[in-house]
Amino acid sequence: MQLMEHTLPSGARLIGYLRDETSEMPGYNIRPAVIVMPGGGYRWCSKREADPVAVQFLQAGYQVFTLYYTVAPAPLRWQPLMDAAGAVMYLRQNAAALRLDPGRVVVAGFSAGGHLAASTAILWDAAPVQQALGITGTEARPNAVVLGYPVITAGEFAHRGSFDSLCGDDAELLRTMSLENQVRPGLPPFFVWHTVADEAVPVQNSLMLAQALERNNVPYELHLFATGGHGSSTCTNEVNTPNPHNTAWLPLCMSWLSRELDFHL
Repeated sequence: MQLMEHTLPSGARLIGYLRDETSEMPGYNIRPAVIVMPGGGYRWCSKREADPVAVQFLQAGYQVFTLYYTVAPAPLRWQPLMDAAGAVMYLRQNAAALRLDPGRVVVAGFSAGGHLAASTAILWDAAPVQQALGITGTEARPNAVVLGYPVITAGEFAHRGSFDSLCGDDAELLRTMSLENQVRPGLPPFFVWHTVADEAVPVQNSLMLAQALERNNVPYELHLFATGGHGSSTCTNEVNTPNPHNTAWLPLCMSWLSRELDFHL
């Protein structure tokens, strides 16, 4: 395995875990890629939603990257999304060196990182992002999206801290970043999971997203678990949120990705 680190122009860091090239497995020297975006209310990047998650995708056969995106100073405005879209572009521009398939790049985010991952899929071509990154085509659009207990809405069921850090008192930006209102046809497929008992980011966030995806004929899969609090990551002892039943999201997600990306070990 190769460990790499790349610093984006903003100072955001991309940490990569790359499977080795080998003559013994020539069909897998080029693999799909997953960019993991930890949560933290847009104030920090949670460690338990970084490496523990990245290792799961690495074990499943992917080239994996964790994005430590910009979290200060607030309000962050468009900068985290510029980081995320820039990370997708970096992977595609360096696909050969990173041994990844530029046509199979996944973004996976949790909590506020879920908002960022969803934003990457929905707002990658927004004018501020296009202008900042020089986007001319679909180079910043991911091919699939994985979301765990994502922050989605800035309305009644909002996680206020995330939107305060991201938007401040900018009402227009707040409306834009309320993602249930930005869903449109032609988005990549979504895998979403949430717990009904989540008191920090209410389950309505995922339900509202699913309804918007349904209205716009965007492929999605939604899994709801009855128990478990917020920030449960891999739902294991390692991340201090053991819940053997909820760990099912991982094999469900891997099976879904295998189908969507046509990637089979």
